Amino acid sequence: MRIGYFADGSWSHRALEKLVDDVRFQIAFIVPRFDTQDPILKKWAERLGVDYLPISNVNSSNSINQLRDYNADLFVSMSFNQILKAEILLTAPLGFINCHAGELPFYRGRNILNWALINDAKEFGVTVHYVDEGIDTGDIIMQVVEPITDRDDYSTLLERAIELCADLLFRAILEIADGTAKLIEQSTKHPVGFYCGRRVEGDEWIDWNWSSRRIFNFVRSITTPGPCARTLYNNQLIAIQRASLIDDALSYIGSPGEIVGKEGDQLVVKTGDATIRLEAYRLTSPPPKQAYCPSGLVSDLGST
Repeated sequence: MRIGYFADGSWSHRALEKLVDDVRFQIAFIVPRFDTQDPILKKWAERLGVDYLPISNVNSSNSINQLRDYNADLFVSMSFNQILKAEILLTAPLGFINCHAGELPFYRGRNILNWALINDAKEFGVTVHYVDEGIDTGDIIMQVVEPITDRDDYSTLLERAIELCADLLFRAILEIADGTAKLIEQSTKHPVGFYCGRRVEGDEWIDWNWSSRRIFNFVRSITTPGPCARTLYNNQLIAIQRASLIDDALSYIGSPGEIVGKEGDQLVVKTGDATIRLEAYRLTSPPPKQAYCPSGLVSDLGST
């Protein structure tokens, strides 16, 4: 089977390793994201002796004619970022599939692992599906679901999801090649599902009026390799890398954002309901002049 590979980033590297190790599959070409043009994928193209095609618009008639000449059987997307339209979806005889780090039809869209943690989800999914003209709405080929615990954060989910995506994509392609794939319409899992938008700069600010649980989830959802949650203290920008819930912390009315305790270098901060412990944080670049900060840290504890 000849595969046209549309891809970017660590997700695509691991999956590509599995595909090229199997003699049943041949990579026909690699199309990277046009804005980043992943250099590791370029090295893979050189190693495999296939064309590396940074294309600004894969839906244009010229692009489609160019891609059609490679006679690929299947087109595969792994973290590719262009919206795909009807003509390119019909270019390869076996269609166009995508691996998505979300439990479709839930968590369609962007930055899914971050949103799952923000939403206090107890599990996350990885789905291989056919691409249609909607956003992550095509028929499901294969799906796995994994638990999320309070020990997880963005880095641990990312590591797990990269491996799961690579494994699931490979298995799904095997089923397509064998003609044994059994498709599931997303509406049979839920008639509506939901969509998550892309997270952008400015979405990192903590609102200390939130509950402790919500702040805990928010901090872990965008920790390294994400941008980290932000707050202000004495007009200095602080990036919070790790927070923890406090066992038996009482819920009481107070001043959210107030530093109410110190345990070594760790700070205890009043939240909208109880308190939370900031375990790891760092000063970072001064905030932009127009930065939006819902509420900053305040202290009446002298040296804290």
